[in-house]
Parts: sequence; C-alpha cells; structure tokens
Amino acid sequence: MSYCASVFRHARRRSREVFVGGVGLGGDHPIRVQSMITCDTMDTEASVAQTRALADAGCEIVRITAPTVKDAANLEHIVAGLRAQGCGVPIVADIHFKPEAAMEAVRWVEKVRINPGNYADSKKFKVVEYTDEQYEAELRRIRERFAPLVEACKARGVAMRIGTNHGSLSDRIMNRYGDTPLGMVESALEFARIARDLDYHQFVFSMKSSNPKVMIEAYRLLVARLDGEGADWNYPIHLGVTEAGDGEDARIKSAIGIGSLLADGIGDTIRVSLTEDSIHEIPVARALAQIRWSGVEETPGFAGALPWDPFTYQRRATQPLVVKTIAKADEVRVGGEELVRVVVRRASFEKIAHKVAQMGDYQPEFIFEDAGVVEVDPRDDAAMAAINARGEGCLVTVVGGLGISVVAAFRLLACKLAPHHPILLKDTLQPGGCGGEFLDKLLVASTHLGGLLCDGIGDAVLVQGEEAPGQALRLSYNILQAAGSRIFKTDYVACPSCGRTLFNLQTTTARIKEATSHLKGVKIAIMGCIVNGPGEMADADFGYVGGAPGKVNLYVGKTAVKFNIPEAEAVERLKDLIREHGRWVEPPAEAAAVPA
Repeated sequence: MSYCASVFRHARRRSREVFVGGVGLGGDHPIRVQSMITCDTMDTEASVAQTRALADAGCEIVRITAPTVKDAANLEHIVAGLRAQGCGVPIVADIHFKPEAAMEAVRWVEKVRINPGNYADSKKFKVVEYTDEQYEAELRRIRERFAPLVEACKARGVAMRIGTNHGSLSDRIMNRYGDTPLGMVESALEFARIARDLDYHQFVFSMKSSNPKVMIEAYRLLVARLDGEGADWNYPIHLGVTEAGDGEDARIKSAIGIGSLLADGIGDTIRVSLTEDSIHEIPVARALAQIRWSGVEETPGFAGALPWDPFTYQRRATQPLVVKTIAKADEVRVGGEELVRVVVRRASFEKIAHKVAQMGDYQPEFIFEDAGVVEVDPRDDAAMAAINARGEGCLVTVVGGLGISVVAAFRLLACKLAPHHPILLKDTLQPGGCGGEFLDKLLVASTHLGGLLCDGIGDAVLVQGEEAPGQALRLSYNILQAAGSRIFKTDYVACPSCGRTLFNLQTTTARIKEATSHLKGVKIAIMGCIVNGPGEMADADFGYVGGAPGKVNLYVGKTAVKFNIPEAEAVERLKDLIREHGRWVEPPAEAAAVPA
C-alpha cells in the first residue's frame, strides 16, 4: 500500500477538479489558501467585514460557522452583502450536528463542510458492540439523513468537504475502529460512498488532528485507500492541523503536518488554524503553499522495502553512543531510546558561550565538530558500505552542499544506513544560513526536521538555516516538542476562534498560559465549544472547554469533571484541578523571561 509515487522524488498527486464557486481545486490549479471568520454569524456587518479583510489578505475561500438553522439562514444576507461590495470570494458553511442547518445553508453558499463524526452520528463516549447487521442498519440511517444534502448540493452545483476530525469520531466508528487514523478514514469513506452512489463528485476530503503524527498518518492512509478504490476516487485533499494554538509553536506544528504532506505531493487546499485573529493565518498558509519542495537534482530511489511504516509511527531503532557535552567533562548518549538531542556548530556556540547558563531550557547539548559526526552523500554506495562496515556505531548525517531535497536525502540515508548508526538531521544542506524572513526559515525547518521525526528518523537535530544561534536553538527545541519527540515545556492544544466559541479564546489562552506555562510536561487543551473538545483532548491531561455562554467545563483527559464554572473563576479552578491530580508545582519566585 503506497500513498505517493516515491518518497524520494516530489510529484504532486493528480486529483480531479472540483470548483468552489469560481475557485478551482485539484487538477492543474495551484494550492488554495482558506481561512475562517471568528465573529458571530448573526452579526452580518462584522461577518462581511472580516470576510473582506481575509479576501484582501489573499484568502481564496472563507468558511463561516452555521451551528443553527437561524445562523445558516443569515448566510443569505452575508453573501448578499459581500457580492454587493464586489467581493466574490466563495463562502463555505461549516456544519456540525444539525443536518437542518446544512439544508438551509446550501441555498446560499458555494460549499458546505460536514463532519461525518457528528452530522448524523452520536458522540456520547458509549461502549457498544455492533453486530454486522446493526452496523449496516446505522449506515442506512445515515444515508437517510445525508442523501437530501447530497441531492441539494448536486442540484445547485455546491461543493462539499467531507471533513473528519480526530476529536469527533462517532461512537459507532470508535467502537469498531478505535480512536485511530483508520477510524478517521473509514468515517469519511462511508459518507463518500453515499455521495458517489448518488452520482455526486464535487467533494473534497480532510483528516484533521491536533497531533501532527496522527494527522500525517491519517492523510497518508486516506490517499492510499483512495488509490486502492480506483482511479476515479482521485478527489482533492484539504490539509490542516486543527487546534494548533498560537504563536511560534502553532506555526511549527502546522508546518510539520501540512508541510510534510505537501512535500510528498499531497494537498490541494490548506488552512492554518491559529488561536489568533484569522488574518494572521494567511501569510503562514501562503508561505507553505509556495515552498519549492524539489531539489536541484532529484534523489535516486531505493530498491528495497522502506525500513519504516509510513502509516504507523515507530522510531528508527539504533544503538546509543556517547559523545562529549559542551563542558567536555560530561558525556551524553545519542540514539537508541535516548532523547533526541540538540546540536550546534562551534562557530554558533562561540557566539553564545558567555550566556549559555542563562538560556534555560534552550541550551545546546553538544558541538557538531566535537562529536565525530560522519558526513556522507547517501547516493554514494561505496561510502555507505564503508560506514556500514564499521563495527562501532557513529553519528551519521548527510553532507552539506548537495543539490537534493533534504527530506529525500535523509530518507535515503535511513534506508541505506546500518541500524547501529544514529542519524543527525539537518534542516538544510546549505550551511551558513538560508537568508530571507524568519517565518520562511521556521516553516522549512519545521517541515524538514518535523516531517522526518514523524517518519521515525532522527536522533539529533541541527538547525543551521537560521544564523542567530539563540533563535536556532529555540527553534530546534520547539520543533522537537511539536513533533512529540521531546516534551520539555507545557504543551497546549488551543482551537482557533469561530462563531461557535463561547469565550474569547485569545485572551483566555493567554491567561491560562500565564498561570501554567511553568508546568513542564503537562498538556492542556483550551476549546471554545464542544464540537471537537472532548475528543481532541484525548491525549491532553486537562481541558478547559466552553460549555455555555460565560460558563466553562473542566476535563481530565476526555472526561468532564467540573461543570458550569463561571468564566471569571475558571482559570483558578483549573489550577485547583491540576493540584488535585498531583501535577501542580509552584512557579519559581523569579522566573526567567520566556523567549518570545
């Protein structure tokens, strides 16, 4: 089962053409950029203004939530207001729970997004064993609920996104497939089969998760399954990491998920989800869409089987070895089950040597030139054979200056390198910095390093595309955190705001971070409503979820334990809940400033 033509050569997946209004997806069209407004859908003036601002910033498709029939009906006035002002950007109605809202929205918009997990299914975390007959009966019930929308979209020429979210798989799917990428894919395919039975093909797929590893695996599995179904299942793909959060961490997490898939040729339209004003999503998405993934030369392939499973994460097995630390009196182990280490070159270290002790969690662990690193061109079979013949393990990396794709080069190295040698990853094969804006360097480094780490490749990382040593070190550690390879600080899952949100996500997230950012290794989810909340928090330790206007529910894992807490008290009550579970520590009396 394969998800792309070659993991060593970039080639964009060929998908069929689907139009959202006048904007084409797939085919020969460029990768499209989407976003979502954050105001109340019933506020027509604000909705029009936010949509126009996004369009002016380069957003090509705008999504608006329609949680009720009343909201869906107001889309008529929003669209009319936009068209009266000469704004032709296509509008997508975001539907959860209410088929009736979808049936109203389809009258006014160019596209409808439905979530198979909650469009016609339930999400009550019930454990139910379905017989085959019961399962088929449930599918018939879903068809009855979904078919009218398909027929309406077909009649009006409206497109659809069948958008599965890891956090909102139905109880039926959960009980048969578990909380897995396979469950996400099967959930979407059930709805796609109904659409195809009705001869409707103007739809796209998405497989979103707040965990980049899960998201990458789900999209790869989806594409492989679509290819297996037949050539005419080549529907376009919408990419996104949901609940990415805010700031640099959110941009890194989004680049790992979205960028890794774009590098493999998967993706026709993207949305970067930030817990910020949505206009800030557009430059990030546009930069990702414009990255050139192919190297100057194409990397030759590999004849054998891949030593990693692209659909199930497992870290590449190696033997640990010992290298000297910065202090040289100490030693650090690299490889095996050790932490993924952070490396600097000597020239960079000399610029920060005087302040290393004040760098907190962002300190380098050893110097490249002191670690006996072996650099090799993985295309050179003789050089690879010589390294593999060594009895003792050594830290191996790809030599700089090669005009080939970073991802392809390190994948080829992982295929050819004997398993007793750990691998040092580089963000670029062009030493001395890449030039350009920091955002571009962040996105490229996150895609290259984060994507390889999600493949299970890499025992140490070296960021050399960013010239500033302190900034490069911070980026190194934050990529490891976002990829789930090394948790060294508090981890946050925060959804972007929208019209369903029951509190101000930006200010609330800032308050929660201010109170909890010293809790290393604790994962906290901040959700504006219950659409994806409980499920997307499945791997979070604690959750803060909007339950009603002005009221907050607190979760441990995906179980609600405190209900209807006044918003003014909720952060303190969250701290109390963390204390109850033995995860709270008092912050340092004079905490060092957190790097921007």
